[in-house]
Amino acid sequence: MESLDLRVLSDVLAWRNAGHAVTLVTVVETWGSAPRPPGALLAVRDDGVVSGSVSGGCVEDDLIARTKAAFKTTGAAPEGAKPSMIAYGVSKEEATRFGLPCGGTLRLVQEPLTDTSWVAQLLARTAAHQLVSRTLTLSTGVVQLSDAVRGQTMQFDGSTLTTVFGPKWRLLLIGAGQLSQAVAQMASMLDFEVLVCDPREEYAATLANGLGGVRRVEGMPDDVVRELVPDAHTAIVALTHDPKLDDMALLEALHSNAFYVGALGSRRNQDTRKKRLAEHFDLTAEELSRLHGPVGLALGAKTPAEIAVSIVAEMVQVKNAVMGTVATTEGCALT
Repeated sequence: MESLDLRVLSDVLAWRNAGHAVTLVTVVETWGSAPRPPGALLAVRDDGVVSGSVSGGCVEDDLIARTKAAFKTTGAAPEGAKPSMIAYGVSKEEATRFGLPCGGTLRLVQEPLTDTSWVAQLLARTAAHQLVSRTLTLSTGVVQLSDAVRGQTMQFDGSTLTTVFGPKWRLLLIGAGQLSQAVAQMASMLDFEVLVCDPREEYAATLANGLGGVRRVEGMPDDVVRELVPDAHTAIVALTHDPKLDDMALLEALHSNAFYVGALGSRRNQDTRKKRLAEHFDLTAEELSRLHGPVGLALGAKTPAEIAVSIVAEMVQVKNAVMGTVATTEGCALT
């Protein structure tokens, strides 16, 4: 599953190849309550068709009207057209006019797209699981692509805008059963690069059929975890329910910098597992306390899909807490 922003760029490429003029809009700064984060994309076609969102619906109508009026006047984005800045919600009157009653303010970069060669390159590189940064120089409209690193964030200094595309977070699943498939699909939608390790050949066909965008990593789970060198943007979840596979992987994971380590099993099984790990392996109480087990939030989940929701929800909760950006809902927007 593609992320929302990559889907926007896919639409941009398709529209331009079909002969449409397109404007790309990027959120660069927000103040107060804002429903879409910096880096969020919106593409507007010459006939008003849109892909993506920059405000959750508050200012999109005005952007569509602006774009259609500009294209109606020029017929298309002229060669050499430069990016420009747009601000919404600067005053109370404007905030009310554009449906930003919570006081949100947005600054956007509006970019007429005449050359989309960078779009095709970026989509090809992210499809190959690469993390890519895109730097736009506002004064010239020139775009440069370069390798990014996990943890790199959007940067804007008023003259250049650098955004990051690709899987910023990584999830290693131990086991390729039905539950793993559900977790993999949901995590992919959340921009995780999903890796699956399961040395049991009976599950190889499962990985080969229908888990698009998920990559199988061959080898024994503990070796795979060690070779992966988990960092603070990596989650590891053991779902085989087989101690011979799960425990050794968890041992390596709990020694690592992974931000989230979880394991399937009842509370009773988890207590037994922790005792086993403490008695037979060099794990401290602090390291054992990092193990999320039973894995997932307590939602009363029963089916594989419901359990997957609980696992992914807890993983996101921990991720956001680590980042210090746990969002809370207030009124009509996220603060």
